Amino acid sequence: MKINPALIALSAVLFISACDNKPEVIDREPQDPLADQLANAGEVKLPPMVQASKTFRCKDNSLIFVDYMNDGTTANLRLEKKDASPVVLTAPEAGKPFVAEGYSVTGPGASIDATLPGKGTQSCEA
Repeated sequence: MKINPALIALSAVLFISACDNKPEVIDREPQDPLADQLANAGEVKLPPMVQASKTFRCKDNSLIFVDYMNDGTTANLRLEKKDASPVVLTAPEAGKPFVAEGYSVTGPGASIDATLPGKGTQSCEA
């Protein structure tokens, strides 16, 4: 069988003309649907971390446990060492006593004054 070269050329031209040589445009949607909200969000303030944990023996021979936070205005007070929920104490500014309803603690020195419900104010030593 004899193949005509003109027939081959014609089929090649038809084959090439069927291809679209334009580059394919991909419309990419944002990967994160919250990206705009995150970009416009305010600064995140991390919670304070424990800077020092101290155990104090008070004048009535009881123990209190105080965790002083690194922000200088927050302390956690526990009256029992294990499994006790802390009382969160706050100070209006660094260097002022840490207070909560019925509680007050000075600090973070080796000697503090602690006010506890039902016990009044007493001095405590680390």
